[in-house]
Amino acid sequence: MPYEMIATLMFSTMMLMLLTGQRVFGAIGFVAVIAALLLWGDRGGYDIGFSAAMKLMNWYPLLTLPMFIFMGYVLSESKIADDLYRMFHVWMGGLRGGLAIGTIGLMVLISAMNGLSVAGMAIGATIALPELLKRGYDKRMVTGVIQAGSSLGILVPPSVVLVLYAMIARQPVGQLWLAGVIPGLMMAAMFVAYIAIRCRLNPDLGPVLSADERDMPRAEKLRLLRAGLLPLIIFAVMMVPFVNGWTSLVESSAIGALAAFAAAIIKGRMNREVFENSVRNTLGITCMFMWIILAALAFGAVFDGLGAVKAIENLFTDRLNLSPWLILILMQLSFILMGTFLDDTAMLVIVAPLYVPLVGALGFDLIWYGILYTITTQIAYMTPPFGYNLFLMRAMAPPEIGLRDIYASITPFVLVMVLALSLVMIFPGLATWLPDYVYAK
Repeated sequence: MPYEMIATLMFSTMMLMLLTGQRVFGAIGFVAVIAALLLWGDRGGYDIGFSAAMKLMNWYPLLTLPMFIFMGYVLSESKIADDLYRMFHVWMGGLRGGLAIGTIGLMVLISAMNGLSVAGMAIGATIALPELLKRGYDKRMVTGVIQAGSSLGILVPPSVVLVLYAMIARQPVGQLWLAGVIPGLMMAAMFVAYIAIRCRLNPDLGPVLSADERDMPRAEKLRLLRAGLLPLIIFAVMMVPFVNGWTSLVESSAIGALAAFAAAIIKGRMNREVFENSVRNTLGITCMFMWIILAALAFGAVFDGLGAVKAIENLFTDRLNLSPWLILILMQLSFILMGTFLDDTAMLVIVAPLYVPLVGALGFDLIWYGILYTITTQIAYMTPPFGYNLFLMRAMAPPEIGLRDIYASITPFVLVMVLALSLVMIFPGLATWLPDYVYAK
């Protein structure tokens, strides 16, 4: 059987298993192991899986994964994240759309705490959304605000998704995280500008908070400011030594985890329940990602052995005579299509063995492409009919917000994200300048 046919059969079998509801790592790993055994027999097939496991265990930066997840869960379970919203509520309530703008700020800081979009969605839907609706904000606008803001969790460091990409693409995690900083903050600023302009044109969408709610002693306002900025201080304590080259990435992740733990103790919010929940959730998420990375490495090893990447490259560049940029755009469109029924992790591990080597062969920077992939995934999360974030919001939103409202809410934010993606594609320095500058030092 031709190798191209084998590669097609592997992909179709894996997609069929995923559509039947199988776990991502189970479907990908099963296809990889069976293909390896059929192609190379007992000895060669076992060696591929074993070498993938050893590669995973020897990847030192993987230690950052449980550290950052633990940091995020400690800050979330100890309710330190609640202080953030209270701070934005008081300090920005006097602006038109101020609470919605504050919610974007909350999402950026939650992203810096956790690295997962689900965490931002959960906190935004349970803390911010009821407050915004109670104060007369337009339900469609604020639903879009929370969905768009929570998507920043996979772009703003410490992004867990970029750790997974780094492992599969064999790129430094630190450079990828730094590459996500400017695009992530740029996208957040674009969300804020959109909210401010819309609320200025139509003040009923985001009314100003009443004077009674904003009227409090300056000392109380300053206390809220200090409490709300605590997660930002923790992030600075963690990242400043890394950016200046004083610590490695793994050491910085340990500093972040210890700083979050110490902050919860100092504020009197660390108890047995908080600690157990944080450790249990950290263990579950970490193991899930390790299984997925292991399956992706095994799948990629089979593809390397087949030479499928070279065959696809020849098909696009020689037979179809497509330009590198057109091939790249087609890749991004395929991510948006897959995002209608898969999450970011599944999308990456399915196509990474094919796309990442192809991107490198076409002459593109793999750090830059990691950011393009992540932004495209954010767009796919919010694209009807089956965007991942759409159904998360439907599960968490109050009854008065229907699926039609959720679909209508995301259109302007998707357009903003497409504009951000276009800017990063046209100006690669938005993603590459910061890691080049830091690592040059």
